[in-house]
Order: sequence, then structure tokens, then C-alpha cells
Amino acid sequence: METYDVIIIGAGAAGYTAGIYSTRFGLRTLLIGKEPGGQTNEAYEIDNYPGFVSISGIELMTKFKDQAEFLGAEILAFSEVVDIEKSGRKFIVSTADRKKYEGKSLILAMGSRKRKLGLPGEERFKGRGVAYCATCDAAFYKGKTVAVVGGGNAAVKSALLLTEHARKVYLVYRKGKKDMRAMPSVIRKAEKNKKIEIIFRAKPKEIRGSERLEEVVFEQDGEDLRLEMDGLFVEVGWVPETPLAVNLGIALDRNGKIKVKNDMSTNVKGVFAAGDITSGSNDMEQITNACSEGAIAAESAYNYVKK
Repeated sequence: METYDVIIIGAGAAGYTAGIYSTRFGLRTLLIGKEPGGQTNEAYEIDNYPGFVSISGIELMTKFKDQAEFLGAEILAFSEVVDIEKSGRKFIVSTADRKKYEGKSLILAMGSRKRKLGLPGEERFKGRGVAYCATCDAAFYKGKTVAVVGGGNAAVKSALLLTEHARKVYLVYRKGKKDMRAMPSVIRKAEKNKKIEIIFRAKPKEIRGSERLEEVVFEQDGEDLRLEMDGLFVEVGWVPETPLAVNLGIALDRNGKIKVKNDMSTNVKGVFAAGDITSGSNDMEQITNACSEGAIAAESAYNYVKK
């Protein structure tokens, strides 16, 4: 069984940054990623990451990966961690292909997964009208009518991307305009786009259709609002990927995120966490914050292993 100074679980912005810094600290580093690039891959356009006026999420994460590999990090792409055990002062990490790796320290950077609506018809029409990634599926709706549910940056940017393919795009938010979490500059772009119709105070209630999605029922001001459409894109937030952390006895906050100190350490010695999975600085859910936490976690892992 191979032994590493640090094993990083997660291959998004936080995980790759942790890999870049841990190798620079001279640690033998293994990075295991189920989905290389993580949720950043779904970003059609990133215009607020320093150094790039505009870059796609996939392109940015490819640069992260290349740099981590160049510096010496070993990367297991498309590999899923199914179990972590503590053995004395070390950790045994098991993957789905029945391989085991030993680490003197861990950095958890598994990120989060898309939150579902939990509506009647959602599972039935998943892949047949219900989608969770505009970057992945926008091209399938050429000349069609679609809707995006949500009020954050991801929702508004998804709506803008869909206008390049769809004939009509509804952007539906359950609260009023002043409550939207998207950046004002992004909202203004959507308001100026003639293909987008923004609907406020409407909460999705039911997804209907026969073989494919045909109609979504919303509740607006106490009444039903029925919108005919070919596709519904769900952008209502994320759920932290913490099952592995829970099994290891790591404490979570009330939002289900890993509790971390300023040095990104958890309540389990030798285990650190970074990115969207933590209760740290990334409540804002920005790549820059995830990178910061990844760098701090790597330094903390170095100090722990050095001791």
C-alpha cells in the first residue's frame, strides 16, 4: 500500500490548489477526484477570476490540473473514494476499484452536489426535460422554450447561456428582485436580453408531461401559474458532499458543512478541509475563496506532517 504525506479528496478549485501548494511544500501528494474540475466545469463563463477577463470553467480547471501535475502531484482522475479509516496516526483511503492508499494527513475538498427541487415528476423527467447543467445540455434545446429556476449567479448565467440556443427562456425566482443573490451586473445582462422573461414570487409546484416534460406548474401569489416548456434547468443551490466526513467522526455545522478553524483543521487531528464543503470563508461560494482555503489547508497539513 502506497503511503503519502497528504491525500487530497476532491479535484475542484480547492483540491487542485491544495495539491499545488502541498507539492511546493515538498509533501508527497495524492489527489483523488471523482469529477475532475468539480462544479466549476459547469461554469460557461467566468469573468471574476483574477488574471482572466473571461474563461470557461473547464479551461480554468484544466490549467489548475496541469499545474498540480507539473509540480509533482499524483492525480487519480475519475476515481471515487468509498471509505476512509483512521489507523493510528494515519488514514486508509479506499476507492471504488478496491485499491487502498495510506496518508499521514487528509484534505477533504469534495465540494457539493446540485440541490434538487423534490417535486412530483422531477425524477421521472430527469434527462427528459429536467436538467441540472446548462453548460452540458443547452445545445439540446435549440429553438425550444426552457426555464431556469433560481436566483443566484449560476441561475442567471445559465439563463444567459440558454439564450444562445433556446427560443425563449423563463428565469423564475421564488422571491422578489431585491432578494436575488446574483451579482447586479449579471442581473442587468439578463434584463437586457430580449429572450429572457424574469418571473418573480413563483415557486415550482409540479412537473408534468407524457413521454417528456411539457409543463411546469408554479405557485405565484396564491394561484397556479402554468408554463408550457420543453426544458427545466434547476439551479437552486448545492448540498455539501459530507458522508465520508461523517463516517470519520468529523463535526458539521447546522448547514451540514464541515466545521473548520482558521487553519482549515477539523476536530479530527490530521484532517483538514477546504472549499464549498466547509463552514469557512466560502459561504460566498467563489473560486478565489476555495483557492485560499486550499492553500491554507496545504500549509496546515505540512505543519502537521512535519511535527
